[in-house]
Amino acid sequence: MEETISNTANISQIIIETINTLLSTLFSSIDNSVYDLLDKLAFINVTTIFDNSLIEKLFGYNSSNGILIIANSLLFAVCLYYCFKLLYSHLTGVPIDNPYQFIFKLLIFGILMNASYFVCEFFIYFISLISAAIRDVGLFVFDQNITFSALIENLNSTISVDSSSLNIFSFDGLLKSLCSISFINLVLSYSLRYIMVKVLILVTPFAILSLINSSTSWFFKAWLKIFLSLLFLQPLISIILLIFFTLDFSSSDITSKILCVGAMYALIKSNSYVQHFIGGISTDVFANIKSLKTKFK
Repeated sequence: MEETISNTANISQIIIETINTLLSTLFSSIDNSVYDLLDKLAFINVTTIFDNSLIEKLFGYNSSNGILIIANSLLFAVCLYYCFKLLYSHLTGVPIDNPYQFIFKLLIFGILMNASYFVCEFFIYFISLISAAIRDVGLFVFDQNITFSALIENLNSTISVDSSSLNIFSFDGLLKSLCSISFINLVLSYSLRYIMVKVLILVTPFAILSLINSSTSWFFKAWLKIFLSLLFLQPLISIILLIFFTLDFSSSDITSKILCVGAMYALIKSNSYVQHFIGGISTDVFANIKSLKTKFK
């Protein structure tokens, strides 16, 4: 009987050690794979967004190619539409925009539309400067780069990931699991944000074009709100990371570990916080999947 109990205990111990080893390897792999990727996706700048020559080619080198030629064709169509509308107003007496006002808007927004590539570059450059300035403050104060790679190193010093000490069924093991899942969530969320920024850049000419007609100006307002919400997320991430590095990573008390997980949760929810302030779209992939499941029930 005692031998049976002993064998059962040995089997259980072997299973637990195997699970701990596998998960420790998985967590280490996640840490080593995502930290460079997170820095690239979270802290976008002109170089990272416009580094692909195909994006510039797709957008158009001038007004006669790429997306710009479609936008300029629509600009011409808007002019024809206004001419017909002006003639129709003389027949029916329905008031429309003053011709001089329309020509002024046509010139201003036409020029901005063809220069929209540089307008987007300015916005991204300005936001990246703010984000870099916030992180430079952290570098001056903490004498450490405020990056995700440095963050992961500090987290690993607080919550052990060594295969010989990690126990997934312990409190530390649970916290490490939450942090690793959070990193995966952040990678997916920032990847979606990265793609959406590029999509909105390509849509910029049409958003500016919509300002010519008051009935279509809502499209520009929606575009601007989404674009700014995605860009303003970057300074907020920098601020949260700055606060993150104020935590005592050398301490092994439970409070420090809980605060680390809380800071990770703040990074995940940062997009929602920006949404509450200025609107925009959600880039939380897990939350979007959950909402889709709810809709299909």
